Amino acid sequence: MSARILVVDDQPNLVDLLRTVLEFHGFAVSTAGTAADAVATARHDQPDLILLDVMLPDGDGVDVCRRLRAAGSTAAVVFLTARDARADEIAGLAHGGDDWITKPFDMDVLLARVRAVLRRTAPPGKDLLRYADLEMDQDTLEVRRGGETIRLSPTELRLLRYFLENPGRVLSRAQIYRAVWEFELGASSNVVDTYVGYLRRKLDPLGPPLLVTHRGFGYALRRITP
Repeated sequence: MSARILVVDDQPNLVDLLRTVLEFHGFAVSTAGTAADAVATARHDQPDLILLDVMLPDGDGVDVCRRLRAAGSTAAVVFLTARDARADEIAGLAHGGDDWITKPFDMDVLLARVRAVLRRTAPPGKDLLRYADLEMDQDTLEVRRGGETIRLSPTELRLLRYFLENPGRVLSRAQIYRAVWEFELGASSNVVDTYVGYLRRKLDPLGPPLLVTHRGFGYALRRITP
């Protein structure tokens, strides 16, 4: 199951952009444009993480975070704000926030911070790597897709973990070989292609293809959009 993210911001263009990027990278996304909607949606959807704008038309994002924490919410909170005052950052973190990103931000940086916060705030025993409906429990090395358990060899597990650690990125065959086999890739070696083929045979019957070939270069863990 994908990590659930609630995006709270009153700028529709930014909300649409964040939803598109986050869904492309395998997250389940809901949205809200006001403080009142944010509280109601968070209580209903129980997100894993909230991207929360500080300046909302009907209130303050820090107050939203304080209200959710008082109601028992354990969702990670990453504040989004145009403010850069140190005092605002301290106030946000003091009232239950987990991180703080100043607008404008680089989308790759935001994705990296989101993943880092999700890893840091995951409950004990829930150290999961997830993309779309694919997940790997790093404690037990169990792999599931759509709730179905998939049996993988040790090398297949290492390969899939590398893809799950780098969702959306196009990885060269040389990068993959160094990370998984810890050697330099020989010019005539097709071991990466062979093992990607093994993974596809086990993953693809359970859902749409997730391992995309970039001819002449390598592969990416990425959902194919129509």
